[in-house]
Amino acid sequence: MAGKRNAANKRPSMFEVAKMAGVSHQTVSRVINHSPDVSDATREKVQKAIDALGYRPSNSARALASHRSRTIGLVAGGQRFYGPISAISSIEAMARQHGLFMSVSMVHEALCSQAEFDELCSTFDEMNVDAFIFLTPTDVMFSAACRAQITQPRVIVTSTHGSISVQDGLRLMKPADRRRVSVVGVDQWSAMADVMHLVVEHGHRSVLYFAGPKEWRDAATRLMAWNKLCAANAVSSVTVQCETWESTEAYGKMNHILENIGRTGGNLPTCMVCANDSQAVGVSRALHEHGMRIPQDVSLVGFDDMPAMDNMYPPLSTVRPDFEQLGVAAMRETLFLLGEGDENSFASSQHGVGLIPAKVIGRTSLGTASRR
Repeated sequence: MAGKRNAANKRPSMFEVAKMAGVSHQTVSRVINHSPDVSDATREKVQKAIDALGYRPSNSARALASHRSRTIGLVAGGQRFYGPISAISSIEAMARQHGLFMSVSMVHEALCSQAEFDELCSTFDEMNVDAFIFLTPTDVMFSAACRAQITQPRVIVTSTHGSISVQDGLRLMKPADRRRVSVVGVDQWSAMADVMHLVVEHGHRSVLYFAGPKEWRDAATRLMAWNKLCAANAVSSVTVQCETWESTEAYGKMNHILENIGRTGGNLPTCMVCANDSQAVGVSRALHEHGMRIPQDVSLVGFDDMPAMDNMYPPLSTVRPDFEQLGVAAMRETLFLLGEGDENSFASSQHGVGLIPAKVIGRTSLGTASRR
């Protein structure tokens, strides 16, 4: 009885699939690994045998045969924020589509040390990962990703600017490693240019800009782009520097500004532009509490198009980065570096970074500049 039970529970093999389909086991392997060197008729025949037997490929067997683990190591910061989490979800989904397994480690984006980063890479190395993807929203993480002593291909997801440039970061690598790296990110400059176009189109010439934390590369890139665009478009802008992305801090700073204006009799700029939507939520609350109407008295713009921003009162004008496409691009770059896919094409590339577009979403929080 035990023998029959073991036989019944035995996992079907590739050879059994090959026998049922009337092909070689090498052909079955090509079908499983999505090789183009198989006719549609043969592929269909093999797939029917796989379905009939309930065959599931053994990852360990495939690793032995291909000398690959089919595993990608992902080290990511920003786990508390909408953008990085959206990109991670997209990366993982595409990895599964290609029969790859993601092993993920999350770190604190501002506190991660080089030693911690290297230890994580060493752990992944012991797992025999085929490649690394690093989501590095801060300067410290970007630097650590560039300095990491690894031999596998690496894809770095980051912004074009920060305290260390992309080119300077890549120079931290050995020349041989530099040939096995790719950098992708969101096109922050074009997004800010589109925001500026809308702001100017609505007649705004004075703006308060709420900047994100300095160590975040997205925040640094957006602020740099905004300041250059203001100079080019004769827009007067005052920067309100925030230490966090949180709405509470932006709310407190906006309150302080409004109280000072009330006390001194100054004029409030006609538009508030925030480096992310959470800041815009805090700014909006402070404005409402001081009797300022949006957009009749002052306009408001955010960045990220987080869920529910279309249901703010009034609905928030913001920027929608294509985080899903960012994850897809990171995974495609990984496959290309592994020799399993075509070279990715980007609509735009700057400073060695393949860029994914971001779209401005115009809603009613941005209106015509009020006359003061």
